[in-house]
Amino acid sequence: MAFLDPKAIAKLESLQVRARVIVEGALTGMHRAKLRGSSVEFAEHKEYTPGDEVRHIDWKVLGKADRYYIKQYEQESELTCYLVLDASASMNYKGQGLSKREYACHLMAALAYLLVQQRDRVGLSVFGNAQLDSYAPPRAKPAHLRTLLGILEEVHAAPRQGAESLGQALERVAELARRRRGLVIIASDLFEAPGTSPGTNNGLQVLKHLRARGHDTVVFHTLDRDEIEFPFDGLTVFEAMEGDGKMLVDPASIRRTYRERLQAFLDASEASCLQAGIEYHLVPTDKAFEEVLIAFLARRMGLAGTTPSRESASNQQVLGAKPRRRAATR
Repeated sequence: MAFLDPKAIAKLESLQVRARVIVEGALTGMHRAKLRGSSVEFAEHKEYTPGDEVRHIDWKVLGKADRYYIKQYEQESELTCYLVLDASASMNYKGQGLSKREYACHLMAALAYLLVQQRDRVGLSVFGNAQLDSYAPPRAKPAHLRTLLGILEEVHAAPRQGAESLGQALERVAELARRRRGLVIIASDLFEAPGTSPGTNNGLQVLKHLRARGHDTVVFHTLDRDEIEFPFDGLTVFEAMEGDGKMLVDPASIRRTYRERLQAFLDASEASCLQAGIEYHLVPTDKAFEEVLIAFLARRMGLAGTTPSRESASNQQVLGAKPRRRAATR
């Protein structure tokens, strides 16, 4: 699905079109499954097969067609989802493709599109940039998608600035979500203030608190490939993304130490999430969007045979947790 790589997606004209293309591309890459359950909205008939509950047989159809059929109903949405987007200056780093912030915007747009299509309540919280900080409360109406995409378009086009911490933003989300348990999805590089120990930063601590309160929590750890591989050669000036610092460095002399420290940060972040029951995905910005969504949707839908590709053996994650919804009849 090369047409869904980040560079190609960025060339599409509108964020809504991009979101739709990403979602449709993901769904064609996995088993299509309709989420059905009990509600008042009739969906369709299904021919009776041994094992179906007799109480769900439509006796009126039996009288007319002389065959047994089961009634199926569309499931009513009961999910409330909070999308949390990191728009701090560090998310503006851009290697060969999209910046981390641009990539995260596309990913959040696709998730918003998907959730609204499922008639789930979805809200959006943006943090990290005082001029962009905004909150759209969860709603399920189709028109709400335009509001969410409008906010993401503003974030996508905004200049680089801001350094608000993930912890502060999540504290606000925790306060807003205190009355209703839901799904909290964060897209961030998880970078915190210097001096904070890997895996124990404020953001991850608040994530643990959210999970402890019963929220289903997902982290899309968004990093540029340059940050992972450190491919630079020759004397290079590195500038701080959140501050005014500059440093002239020979990359070859620090590459090994850098990679070791980054791997320690990744391992600690993932371990901290998994120990708390938080779903963790490492998402390089050169990774095709549909691969990210397939990994996410597979776990939501309980498709144990669909496993995401990961960056290293130390970042393996087994999918197949109990799905939030099950096909049902009535």
